[in-house]
Amino acid sequence: MLDELEALYRVRLNEFRRVAAAIAGDRELGCDAVQEAFASAVRKRRTFRGSGALEAWVWRIVVNAARDARRRRPTPPEPPSASTNGHAPTLPLDLLTERQREIIFLHYYADLDYAAIAEALAISPGTVGATLTAARKTLRLAYEEVRA
Repeated sequence: MLDELEALYRVRLNEFRRVAAAIAGDRELGCDAVQEAFASAVRKRRTFRGSGALEAWVWRIVVNAARDARRRRPTPPEPPSASTNGHAPTLPLDLLTERQREIIFLHYYADLDYAAIAEALAISPGTVGATLTAARKTLRLAYEEVRA
């Protein structure tokens, strides 16, 4: 099991860091979250029952560590709610729910398919698809509003 965790770490480190940084809202916090997640995975490796993919189990730990890092980070200054021209917020991802953002990050930053995302977040693949569709629609509408 340690060899598999090490191989996964070596092969997917960049993806783990990208997703964790996006969820945590900070690059350094994301890197720290990945380190904490892998340390936790090593400590808890005996609890992995093998009923799903090891990678999905690790993704779940990484996502949870990144969520925790985001909650612990100092509160950033309030971003402006709208640009000076009255259009959409300057950060369209802020329009998405936490779950939508996580699914976007796992799909596009980690290149995970619906089944892997579903397993990592303990939801159904149908929920992944529906959530991703809703997130894309929200982002598309925000960008159309800005372009108008």
